[in-house]
Amino acid sequence: MNNKLLVLGTIAYDGIETPLGSRDKILGGCATYIGLSASLFSNDCGIVSIIGSDFKKEHLKIIKDKGLDCSGVEIVENSKTFYWKGRYEDNLNSRTTLETQLNVLEKFKPIVPNKYRDSDILVLGNLDPNIQLDVLNQMNSRPKIIILDTMNYWIERFENQLEELIKKTNIISINDDEARQITNEYSLLKAAKKISNLGPKFIIIKKGEHGAMLFNEDKIFSIPAIPFEEVYDPTGAGDSFLGAVSGYLSQTKKISFNNLKSAIAHGIAVSSFTVQKFGTENLLNLTQEKLSLRMNELKNISEFEIKLNF
Repeated sequence: MNNKLLVLGTIAYDGIETPLGSRDKILGGCATYIGLSASLFSNDCGIVSIIGSDFKKEHLKIIKDKGLDCSGVEIVENSKTFYWKGRYEDNLNSRTTLETQLNVLEKFKPIVPNKYRDSDILVLGNLDPNIQLDVLNQMNSRPKIIILDTMNYWIERFENQLEELIKKTNIISINDDEARQITNEYSLLKAAKKISNLGPKFIIIKKGEHGAMLFNEDKIFSIPAIPFEEVYDPTGAGDSFLGAVSGYLSQTKKISFNNLKSAIAHGIAVSSFTVQKFGTENLLNLTQEKLSLRMNELKNISEFEIKLNF
């Protein structure tokens, strides 16, 4: 298994409003968060995305300086980069989209660089399922690990294409609402079983401030999130989680239930940094030393011993 990791997704600008402040036109996009998180691990990571000529050179340099290959990023002259603006409510679980400018995304036809067509890990970030299928079909052979992310918008509008895509993946990473929406099951256990019947061997269900769950056949793993008194910006937390999971798998070059448990723990730790600042600020300053300390913190709050007195 090679250590090539290919990420499909958006590179974007975001406008964020939360109870603790606001920012506009900051670096965002699922491919950005996934790639920056994956760069914490030892791999050869390439990004397939699209940006406009308004995208700042210093932002592209930030991405490249993290060792991410941007040869698959198309730059469209005289066009604008995808822009999303949203407001989070006081509980940070509910958000309202204030503005969406698709811009260059409207005519996005991804081209996978030849260098990455043999990648053993493919991460299909949150995008139109037709675009995700297009990238998958450009691979020279089926990647050993295909990780899929999606959202309610695509679930509602592209049911058939999404089901075809789910059948081709071995790991799907979605949140609890999306799992229920796909399966019409409130129980996450029943939802995971239904999704498993479609094809994926591993189902990861993200639960926001309550952590994440992993399902594989009759095995279940659950891990908490790291609690904080203040959360600045939840945007990109799920993508940071996914980037760390895929980055860990690309470094360890192994897919198994136990290895995915460790990958998810790293995902929880990395995403915990994301929410403590706006946008990608914390990811850009994250080091292996800081991550190791956070992993120990996660272990301390989730570890326990069993003593039976009967």
